Amino acid sequence: MTQQASVVTPERFEQGVSYQTYMDQIKVNKARFEEFYNNFSVTAEDAAALKELVGRSNGPAKMLVLGEDWCGDVIRGLPVLARMSEASGLRMVVFPRDENHDIMNEFLKNGQWMSIPTAVFYTKDHEYICHWIERPEIAEQEMEQIEKDIRSENPDITDQEFGRERRARTAARARFWQDMTVTEIKDLLARSIS
Repeated sequence: MTQQASVVTPERFEQGVSYQTYMDQIKVNKARFEEFYNNFSVTAEDAAALKELVGRSNGPAKMLVLGEDWCGDVIRGLPVLARMSEASGLRMVVFPRDENHDIMNEFLKNGQWMSIPTAVFYTKDHEYICHWIERPEIAEQEMEQIEKDIRSENPDITDQEFGRERRARTAARARFWQDMTVTEIKDLLARSIS
């Protein structure tokens, strides 16, 4: 995050919508969001760890999420963030990224990419704690390997065939990546408030 004052004031945070309100207004992929939400739960151990972090005086109380309903990482990740919010008592609001570039510009991946979902954590007094972007690191590594494998197995693959095969192989890893999202965010929060 830049050193300048954030556009995410407490008042601006309040303009975000709940997960359910966001789901009610999305235009595409609703069934896929619902499937990921219905098939994911935070483990009792992770829920306890998150509740402990939320209960600290300097712990997270609020989570702002930027997303869009057309993005595969958001389709897989936003339901996880919602479940984490429910399991921990952390208040979560959602902002559509494409309507809130001023917020997104504060949390660019590697300082240049508008990657989503982006989850930003604040204390109850709206002090910034940390943020998490897009997908867990293990997913980044595995996606890179998946893409290399597809290209090496079929050097003449068309872009359309490549996309179809990549989606199939990444879908097979979705549940593991969801679990790792919880682990990575839990660890990030613990390091950030210790």
